[in-house]
Amino acid sequence: MRPLPPPRLRPLPALLSALLTVSALPAQAQAPTTPPPPPPDQAAPMARVEITGSNIRRAQAETAEPVQSLTRADLEKSGRTNVAELMQTLAVDNQGSVPMGFGAGFAAGASAISLRGLGAASTLVLLNGRRVASYGFADDAQKLFTDLNIIPLDAVDRVEILKGGASAIYGSDAVAGVVNIILRRDYVGNLVRFSQGLSEQKDGGDTRFGLTHGHGNLDTDGYNFLMTVEYGKRRAIWNRDRADRAAVGRSDLRPWGYSAQQTLSGFGTITGPNASGSSVSGNVRNPSTDENAANFLNYYNRGSLSPDTGFTRTFPGAACSNFTNHPQGDPGGGCLTDATQQFGQVQPSQENGNLYARYTMQLNPAWQAYAEVNGYVTSVHTQTTPSGVSASVGYPGGPVSNADVRLGADHPDNPYFGSSARIRYLAQDVGPRHTTIRSNFARALLGLKGSWNNWDIETGLLYSENKGRTHNFGFLQRDITFALLNPSPANVAAAQLNPLYAALPPGTVWRIAENAALNSPAVYAALSPEITADATSRMAQFDVKGSSELTQLPGGPLAVAVGLEARRDRVELTPTTGTERGNIIGLGFSAYEGKRTQQAVYGEVVAPVVKQIELTAALRYDHYQNTGNTWNPQAGIKWTPVRSFALRAAFARGFRAPSPAENGRGGLAAFSTAEDPQRCALGVEVACSPAAIALITSPNPDLSPERSKSYSLGAVWDPVARTNVSVDFWRIKRTNEINQEQVTAAIERGNVARDPAGAEPGIPGDPGPIVAVLTRYINSNQTDVRGVDLDARTSIGLPGGYGALAADIKWTRLFRWQRTEPDGTVSDFAGTHGNCDVTNCIGTPKDRANLNLSWDSGPVRLTATVNYRGKLDNRLRKEDAECAVTFDDGSDAPPGCKIASFTTVDLTGRWKLHKQVELFASIQNLFDREPPLDPLTYGAAGYNPLDQSGAIGRYYEAGLRWTF
Repeated sequence: MRPLPPPRLRPLPALLSALLTVSALPAQAQAPTTPPPPPPDQAAPMARVEITGSNIRRAQAETAEPVQSLTRADLEKSGRTNVAELMQTLAVDNQGSVPMGFGAGFAAGASAISLRGLGAASTLVLLNGRRVASYGFADDAQKLFTDLNIIPLDAVDRVEILKGGASAIYGSDAVAGVVNIILRRDYVGNLVRFSQGLSEQKDGGDTRFGLTHGHGNLDTDGYNFLMTVEYGKRRAIWNRDRADRAAVGRSDLRPWGYSAQQTLSGFGTITGPNASGSSVSGNVRNPSTDENAANFLNYYNRGSLSPDTGFTRTFPGAACSNFTNHPQGDPGGGCLTDATQQFGQVQPSQENGNLYARYTMQLNPAWQAYAEVNGYVTSVHTQTTPSGVSASVGYPGGPVSNADVRLGADHPDNPYFGSSARIRYLAQDVGPRHTTIRSNFARALLGLKGSWNNWDIETGLLYSENKGRTHNFGFLQRDITFALLNPSPANVAAAQLNPLYAALPPGTVWRIAENAALNSPAVYAALSPEITADATSRMAQFDVKGSSELTQLPGGPLAVAVGLEARRDRVELTPTTGTERGNIIGLGFSAYEGKRTQQAVYGEVVAPVVKQIELTAALRYDHYQNTGNTWNPQAGIKWTPVRSFALRAAFARGFRAPSPAENGRGGLAAFSTAEDPQRCALGVEVACSPAAIALITSPNPDLSPERSKSYSLGAVWDPVARTNVSVDFWRIKRTNEINQEQVTAAIERGNVARDPAGAEPGIPGDPGPIVAVLTRYINSNQTDVRGVDLDARTSIGLPGGYGALAADIKWTRLFRWQRTEPDGTVSDFAGTHGNCDVTNCIGTPKDRANLNLSWDSGPVRLTATVNYRGKLDNRLRKEDAECAVTFDDGSDAPPGCKIASFTTVDLTGRWKLHKQVELFASIQNLFDREPPLDPLTYGAAGYNPLDQSGAIGRYYEAGLRWTF
C-alpha cells in the first residue's frame, strides 16, 4: 500500500507569520470588533469549548467520537481521594492497568489506566491537553506510562476520556484512547480541605490536606494566579491483619481444597521427589548417589528425626514447632508457613506532596500569556516475604541457576555432615525484603494564546521530567550466600572479589534457622546490603496550533485547525546493584536507555455540510528518530435527523512507536508462572501446575511500530428532558503488536534453560525443571478487541421542594479480546484469566459497570455508587479445554472453573453548613464484601487486584472543605 500524499496545509504559513508578528501589533489592531447584540428574539450564541479528540472549539459536547466526561462534582461524589483511584474503578479500564497496591511490580509506587485492556502504554494521558514525562520505572520493565498520582485532586476541573484511537490528533500512544486531565485555568479565593480515612479494622489510615489559593481577575486586574498544594500520607495494610477475610493475603490455600503438591500451601512444602519449596527451618536433599536407595534425592526437613532421612546428625532445635504455629500436614514432611500472610501487604504505605501553580496575564483583549508549574514528590514503602536462597535469575549474559545452592560438607547446620547437600531455605533471619521508592516529578510550561485575523492560536514550550530511585533491603548476594553456606574453594574465590565478604574473618559461615542468633551483624551486612536503581525520564516539547472558521456551510461554519509539534524524549533505567551480573538471588536484571526526537504536523476539519450532518476529518504526519515516518488519518460523521437523536460513526488509524525499553539498550529478567508440558507428559505431577519461572527478555532493535485501526458506531438519544442515552459499538485492531514472546510458546519451542540435577528419580527422560525461559520483544501478528459501551443518565425533580434525584450508568462489555501470534496461534482472552504475560495477571473481564444514584437537596447530597466486575473463566484463554488450576481432587478450581463476579457499593455524602463550610464523608465497600478467591494472579495473594476494595474491607473517610 502506498503512503498517503502529504496534506496541503495552506493556512499554516499565515499562522506562523501571525505568531512571529503578533507581539508587534498594537492592541487596538488586535482587539476584535464588538459584535452587535442579538435581536431580542434570538438566543445568545453558546460558548465554544475544546473537547478532547479535537483541536477545534465547538458548542456541542457530543462529537462523532465517544467521549466520557467526569466533572468536579463527579470526582467529589466518587469519594476517592485521588484521580488514580477513580480511574481504576471505571468500566473502560481493563487488563494491563497498574494498581497502586502492586508493591512487588516493576512500577511500584505508580498507578496507570489501561483503556480497552490494551495496556497502559497504549493509553495516552494528557495534562491540559499536553503530554507529560513518563514514570521512570516502566511497567513490566517494558511499557512506559504516565503516573496518575501526579495530579492534585483539588486542581482538577474535569477529566475527559476519549474512548478510541486518536493518533491523528495526538500522535503516538493514543491507540486505545486518551485520558485528558484538565486543571483549573483560573480561580479567585481560598480553599482548605482536610480529610481522614480509616478502615473498619483501624488500619490503612489516609490523611489528606489541601490548600488552594487564587487571586486576580482577568477581566478587571488583567491577571490571575492560582496555586494548589496537597499533602497525603497513607498507612500500610498488612496481609496478616486480614486473616479474617477469607483467602485475602494467603498463599496457603489448603482450607479451600488446594494441596501442598500444587505449591498452594504456603512456604516450605516438599512437593515430591527432588522437589521442595523454601523452608524457614531448611529442607535439605539427601546427597546419596545410590539410585536404588529409597531416599535417593529426596528432600527432608532439618527438624526431622525419622531414620528414613539418612541424616548423619539430627537437629531437634529445628523442629517446626519452634518456628511457627501454622497448621501443618505436608505429606512430604515439610515445615509449612505462610510467609505471604506474615510479611506481605494489601496496600503499601505512601507519603506524597503535590503542587500546581498557574499564572495567567491578559496582555490585551485578544491575547493571554500563561505559565504552569507542577511538582510531585512521593515515597512508597513496600514489603514482601524473606528471600529464599535458590531462586534463579537472569541477566544479559544469560540465566543464572541458583538451584545447586548447598550446605557445605563441614557446615555445622548440615544434617548430612560430611557431604554437601542442596538446601531450600527461607531466610527469615535476614528479614523481609522491603523497598522504598522515591520519585520526583516536575513540569514547567510557558504558553501564549489568543486570536488574530479570525484565528484562535495557541503555542507552548514544555519541559517535564520524572526521577526515581529504589532502595532495596533484604535481598541476598549470590556470591556471598554461596560462600557462607558452602565455603568450597570455588565459592570462596568468587566471593573474595566482593569487599564485603573479604572483610569477614576467614572461615565464617552463615548459621541458619535455630542457630541464626550466632551470626554477627557483619554477616548480615555482607549477605544483604542496600542495593539501588535509578530511573530518569525527560521530555521537552514545542507546539503551536491554530483554528479558524473559514466559511459558512448550510449546517454551520466550516472550521479547520492546523498545528505542528516537536518533541525530544529520553529515558534511562540503571540496573539494580548486582543484577547486572546476576548476583542478586531472586531479583532479575532490568535496564534500558534510549532517546529520540519527533516532529509532527497535523490538520483537522469540521464540516456541517447540512443542518443534520456533520463531517470531521484529521490527518497527522509524524517523523520518529530511528523509527521512521507515519501518516495517520481520522474521519467521523454525525447525523442528527431530529434534535433529540443522533447517529455517529468514526474511524481512526493509530500507531505506537517502540519505547527505548523495547528497542534500545538493556534487557529484562523477571518472573512469571507456567506449566512444564514436557515434564507433565512424563508424569512429573508438580510440573502440571503453574510454577514460578525466571523470564529473560531482550530488546529488539528491528521492531516496527505498532499500527492500529479503530472503528466506532453509535447513537445518542435524549428521549425526554434531562435524560440522555448513548450506545457505541467499537473495535480496535492492532497489528505489529510489541509484546514479550509468549511464555507458553517459548517453552513449546524449547527456548528454556533447565536444571538437569533437579530431575525426578525413576522417571526416564526427565530433563529437570525449567530454570529460565528465554524470550525477546517481537512484533506479534495482531490483537482484535471488540465491545460496546452504554452510557445513560437522567435526573428528576422531586415535588414539594425535596430536591432532585439523578442516576447514571456506564457499562462496557467485551465481545472479543483476541490475539494472534506470528505462528497463527489464536488466543481470545475476553472473559478469561489471561493474558498472564501482562501486569500482575488480573484477567480480562467481559463486563465492567458503574452505577451512580444521587439525591441532591440544597445543602445535602447523598450518592451511592455500584462498581461491578464480571465473572472470569479461570482459563488462560478461551481456547483452553482445561482449567488453569484444579483442586487437590483434580476438579476444576474454583468450582465450575469460574472466579465469581464482584460488586461493591460506595456511599458518599456532603452537607453544606453554610456557603463557606462543607462537611463530606464516604464509606467505601458499604456492605463489607469479601473478594472471591483467585488462586492464579500474582498481583495479590488470594484475591484479584481488581477487587482491592474487598481485600481492604469497609473503609470510612470524613473531611471538611472551607472556602473563603
